[in-house]
Amino acid sequence: MRGVTGRLMLLDTASLYFRAYFGMPESVKAPDGTPVNAVRGLLEFIDRLVKDHRPDHLVACMDADWRPRWRVELIPSYKAHRVAAEREAGPDEEEVPDTLSPQVPIIEAVLDALGIARVGVAEYEADDVIGTFTARAKGPVDIVTGDRDLYQLVDDEREVRVLYPLKGVGSLQLTDEAWLREKYGVDGKGYADLALLRGDPSDGLPGVPGVGEKTAAKLLAEFGDLAGILAAVDDPKAKLTPAQRRRLDESRPYLAVAPKVVKVADDVPLPDVDTALPRVPRDAVALNGLAAHWGLGGSLQRLLATLVA
Repeated sequence: MRGVTGRLMLLDTASLYFRAYFGMPESVKAPDGTPVNAVRGLLEFIDRLVKDHRPDHLVACMDADWRPRWRVELIPSYKAHRVAAEREAGPDEEEVPDTLSPQVPIIEAVLDALGIARVGVAEYEADDVIGTFTARAKGPVDIVTGDRDLYQLVDDEREVRVLYPLKGVGSLQLTDEAWLREKYGVDGKGYADLALLRGDPSDGLPGVPGVGEKTAAKLLAEFGDLAGILAAVDDPKAKLTPAQRRRLDESRPYLAVAPKVVKVADDVPLPDVDTALPRVPRDAVALNGLAAHWGLGGSLQRLLATLVA
């Protein structure tokens, strides 16, 4: 990270272009008839985010591997229901709408021509890239994502918050530790323990049977963290119901590996990239060609005007 001072904005790019795809009609097409609703929607999202939050640095974080094998080896059900095809070498193929897949290379090309840093690292998810940038940041960090897993990075002391889109990106939930404590009864550091205890069907995480969100929050309030809860299982004087004690004890194999799966990595080998918010396009010729070929129109022009401003 080259001289990252000031406010850093990290985009969970796939989360945002999925939202753009479903939020904008497929009738938004290029001159050749190819749908570009995700492309144009993402450009409009970035335009609004830059206008509203004025970051000094911006990184589009990518899923180089949306289902890393090292996570699957620990919990085989991890994201298994989203696999379209398994591959011997490289990431498994994820189920993605037919008209979205062709738009991803266009998104990547446009971001590169604009000069917006785009970072994905082999064998890691975008969450891990975000976690590592956050750990290394010297100033405040805004994480823009529709994935609640990243709540675990919220840290008021370090000015790390999550901007969670409620409707597009014009309506964002500004997630800080006060909001987390009111909603879930935990702070950022406690959210990962809550998530693994509760489980998450959307990620194929089974959780502990009988332990939902409220019970997980109560256990963490009583015993502090996962280690404290497991110590309580071994302590006959600890305030656990017989059913809770039994279920937690039976879930030890899962609880032994779940933290590594659920917690985002903070030690990803990041490439050396210039994260500064671009004021002018890195490659204006390429960008003009992409704009004409894919009919990016006002979506791109508005973003360019915002970047210059």
